[in-house]
Amino acid sequence: MLLYQRQIDLLLTVPGISEPLTAIRIISEIGADMTVFESSKHLCSWAGLTPQNNESASKKKTTRIGKAGQYIKPLLVQCALAASRSDKSPEIKGKFSQLKKRRGPKKARIAIARRLLTAIYQMLLKNEEYAPFVAPSTESAPESRVLTPE
Repeated sequence: MLLYQRQIDLLLTVPGISEPLTAIRIISEIGADMTVFESSKHLCSWAGLTPQNNESASKKKTTRIGKAGQYIKPLLVQCALAASRSDKSPEIKGKFSQLKKRRGPKKARIAIARRLLTAIYQMLLKNEEYAPFVAPSTESAPESRVLTPE
């Protein structure tokens, strides 16, 4: 039995990760101990999935993602692409199509990759399987926005 078999089994529950070799590559890059990172935001920044902050005199010079994470970033982008095309995870597929309309396909892939990395961080930190986050669907407007005639 492998040393990190439990973590590999956990990562295989993430949509887009179907091969044990992919899970092994992710664990070899970020490790199995998530207490090294202060939060999931620090892990995403370390992996190069957050926008750079290049601003001077209130002028934004670039909003591209960082150059960090030479090995893990392309791997997560491929996992995000596979998850967004799969019918097994409708919440990711829906979020990808929603982001693709607004921001374009490349930025949508990066956003889904960051979402997957955040999920991986929480899974390894809490030692739990992947649980999809599905926002509650409301057919009508919230009570605070409903106009009442006077």
